[in-house]
Amino acid sequence: MDIRMLSTQQKIQFSSYSGLYDIIVPNDNLLRKINDLIDFSFIYDELLAKYCHTNGHTAESPIKMFKYLLLKTIYTVSDVDVVERSRYDMSFKYFLEMAPEEDVIN
Repeated sequence: MDIRMLSTQQKIQFSSYSGLYDIIVPNDNLLRKINDLIDFSFIYDELLAKYCHTNGHTAESPIKMFKYLLLKTIYTVSDVDVVERSRYDMSFKYFLEMAPEEDVIN
């Protein structure tokens, strides 16, 4: 089975800026605690059968999409607002396991 359409990328990509998270996002930050306590890999396993493995565009990580929904729920913001806040809020980027310089979904 070819699963190239569904990325299993879950950890922050190597970036020379990743050390910023240790400075900017404190250990007692809610989103850091959630990331440390919950293994979100179950989402990938649950959704694997729902993706077409032979055609189409590469899918956005289902874990990242779930985390976007979780951010929307925790902070009661719209789709547009959660994406915009993910652009500049380092705790959101940390939670989404993005490199600090990485752009958000569109």
